[in-house]
Amino acid sequence: MTDSPEYVPPKVWTWNKPSGGAFANINRPIAGPTHEKELPVGRHPLQLYSLGTPNGQKITIMLEELLALGHAGAEYDAWLIKIGEGDQFGSGFVKVNPNSKIPALLDRSGPKPVRVFESGSILVYLAEKFGALLPTEQPARAECLSWLFWQMGSAPYLGGGFGHFYAYAPVKIEYAIDRFAMEVKRQLDVLDRRLAESEYLGGSEYTIADIAVLPWYGGLVKGWQYGAAEFLSVQDYKNVLRWADLLLSRPAVKRGRMVNRLSGDLSEQLHERHDAEDFNTKTQDKLSAGRTEENKG
Repeated sequence: MTDSPEYVPPKVWTWNKPSGGAFANINRPIAGPTHEKELPVGRHPLQLYSLGTPNGQKITIMLEELLALGHAGAEYDAWLIKIGEGDQFGSGFVKVNPNSKIPALLDRSGPKPVRVFESGSILVYLAEKFGALLPTEQPARAECLSWLFWQMGSAPYLGGGFGHFYAYAPVKIEYAIDRFAMEVKRQLDVLDRRLAESEYLGGSEYTIADIAVLPWYGGLVKGWQYGAAEFLSVQDYKNVLRWADLLLSRPAVKRGRMVNRLSGDLSEQLHERHDAEDFNTKTQDKLSAGRTEENKG
């Protein structure tokens, strides 16, 4: 893409050159698998195939919150899908999510496996399955779902728009960055105004709406997303910061943010999660320390 005034789009777009940017090697204008690869299956009824991106963190936080509430049936296996290497285009993954995006969930607890894709859909599915974190009475239910789908509709502007042009595009385009920065700041203002009148997005209770919004906008105001905190003057959104700190203090949120994560401190990474004890024994810092000791021996 270029901001040159000389560029005139052709009458018919064709895919004849790499798109450029950080994800050029996996971008393509067609769907379907690129290679045969079956997905692994663990011992728990819930099989999650994901990566610790904001969308992936929604589901691992949700599952950890359900376990913290005592729902033993929410035990899960979390398998790492490396999207930078094209794992999402394997035949097995495409069967679970034909859109080839993480996260994807396979529920094997019933007589027939149930596939669920799109992070918002997975949150609603799990909330209804376990009867938790989604109000059943109106108007609280409608408020919760409204904020959930607000996030689903807004994230493309934050991630695909602002994040792409600010952090990942091969060239900096002033018009594109300004356009999406304006929209992201408007969204932060929407959140800040809501959180000025309510402890949580849905009202007085913590719900899947908070879980959905936190990894995106909480990460943005805390400086984890795109390194853009100063650029966006996030200190102005005091209510969003208060809310983010409140949620990030929850033990289940801390655990959920670690699963399938490939960045940050090794102590904050648990590449795959197959048991609750994995947090104590298999975080990447512990595995790395163990390999170091083996090499010494």
